[in-house]
Amino acid sequence: MQSDWRCDNCGGVHPFYVAEHISPEIIDRVIRQAAPSPERVPLWCPWPLPPGWMVTGVGWAGDDRSGVRATALSCSGPDPLGGGPADLVLIAEQPGVGLGTRFAGIPGIDPGYLVAEALSDARQHAGPHAKIKAGGHPTPLWCVKSPEDRSAYVSEAKGMWLYAVAWPASAGYFLAEHVVLHDLSDGVVPELVYGAPSPYLQARA
Repeated sequence: MQSDWRCDNCGGVHPFYVAEHISPEIIDRVIRQAAPSPERVPLWCPWPLPPGWMVTGVGWAGDDRSGVRATALSCSGPDPLGGGPADLVLIAEQPGVGLGTRFAGIPGIDPGYLVAEALSDARQHAGPHAKIKAGGHPTPLWCVKSPEDRSAYVSEAKGMWLYAVAWPASAGYFLAEHVVLHDLSDGVVPELVYGAPSPYLQARA
């Protein structure tokens, strides 16, 4: 008998929870839950949000024993290229969790080997695939191989993995629009706009 959560492919995993609705109160509750963890995991959110974009969900991985080991926040809005609906999920996680690779649709727990491949490719094409600011610091993003229905970018911020996964794949161009990520753990922005729950976040709960 084992009390751990287990995955048939990865073995022991941290349980993942998604709030049924999204509001300032729910975000505040997730932040308070993450605060006692040995290393506080950021809760990244684009701010300011591009026109037409809204925050559409929040989730976290961990339990009472391990604390919060990863967070996920979803945003939805118009596809910057196609004009149709688009979704972006931002994940911050400690090493060895695997939540980001799950959303990105790539194998394994940590994306180190994929980042190494992306770095090698970037050296031949003059730099990272996207540049953002996270927590006030310039942060390169590396596009990693993922299923055709999405685009996935990986980096590191505040000593933890940072993933940005967008649906459809063309929505990855969202990250070319001078994106600034604010850690909501440092203060929830009162002007945030909230929308209906993201299907991409709910589907992986």
